[in-house]
Amino acid sequence: MSTMPLHIALLGHRGIPGNYGGFETFAEELAVRLVKQGNRVDVYCRTNSGAYRKPTYKGATLVYLSTISNKYIDTLYHTFKSVLHAVFIGRPDVIIMVNVGNTIISWIPRLFGIPVILNVDGLEWERKKWNGLARIYLRMSAALTRFLPTAVVTDAKVIQDYYQERVGLETTMIPYGALVTRKRNSSALSKYGLKPNNYYLYVARFEPENNPHLVVKAFEKVDTDKPLVMVGDAPYAAVYGKQVRDTDDTRIKFLGFVFGKEYKALQQNAYAYIQATEVGGTHPALIEAMGFGNCVLVNATPENMETTNGAAVPFWFYRGARAAEGLSRKIQHIENNPAIVKEFRAKAMAHIRATYRWDIVTQQYLGLIEQVLLPRITPVVVESPHA
Repeated sequence: MSTMPLHIALLGHRGIPGNYGGFETFAEELAVRLVKQGNRVDVYCRTNSGAYRKPTYKGATLVYLSTISNKYIDTLYHTFKSVLHAVFIGRPDVIIMVNVGNTIISWIPRLFGIPVILNVDGLEWERKKWNGLARIYLRMSAALTRFLPTAVVTDAKVIQDYYQERVGLETTMIPYGALVTRKRNSSALSKYGLKPNNYYLYVARFEPENNPHLVVKAFEKVDTDKPLVMVGDAPYAAVYGKQVRDTDDTRIKFLGFVFGKEYKALQQNAYAYIQATEVGGTHPALIEAMGFGNCVLVNATPENMETTNGAAVPFWFYRGARAAEGLSRKIQHIENNPAIVKEFRAKAMAHIRATYRWDIVTQQYLGLIEQVLLPRITPVVVESPHA
């Protein structure tokens, strides 16, 4: 691998430090490690996301650009502005872009000799938050990945197989990473009235495909004195968010979005973690929960089962009025059997330590960058006709 320092731009997400979701966590963790290896990294941030406004973050240069706060055009509009800035002002060696919805923009830097690596995440069009037109656009974007970006990254084998079989595209599979550490922290929890090892934790945006409403319904039927802590919110779905919070169960605590040290403390001190998502590839919050030593109850989708690989307790959502019963029974089971919790905590940490490490992820991205830059950085050797 070339030891020359690179100039890398990360864009398509909301910005760093992470304050929204998986793409932001990915950008933060990758940017910091790329900088530590001597590279220059520009991270494009939205002015409507988070309160951090310093020009740098742990060595990475932050570029703030305005956007439009609308769930249908926010990402595409900001990414377009970011691409123009990168092409005409930043001039990086390579762009790492996230979100399949940005595919339509990925060809622009290539016109100016800048290769684009696109991380598509999961099957975005399956998310219930999108209307019919948005889903058509996202499916079209997935089809265009075959032609427009330089290289495409998928974060799970299930997603990689989809692109190979349905799009006809060979992608590079690079998962997300996670830290592996668990530390008791009573003081950080006191703010929320919580005690270590004495609450259940759910972390996700309040969107239908993440099933927070079913988690609430399931927990209402569980016999336990432990509270359920719901971390997340619904920035573009206020009505649905209100429905999720519509419960009379005083054991259920809604904390909104939590980040940084408090988020880490919540993850590291839970009795168990509930992953109820049904759409997406490798969910960063899921592997974070496992790395932080949680017994994880996981919705048994193919993507989630691939990620957890036997190191989590699976459950299934039923149909109709009984939808939440499967999860309710599994929560009650681990509530009554703490030995199971101890067993799966150890399994989770061992699995993450072996499979999902940010240092390895960073090296995989650097390897892919070298591949897309190879025509540019490989010297042309002309042999003498007299040799």
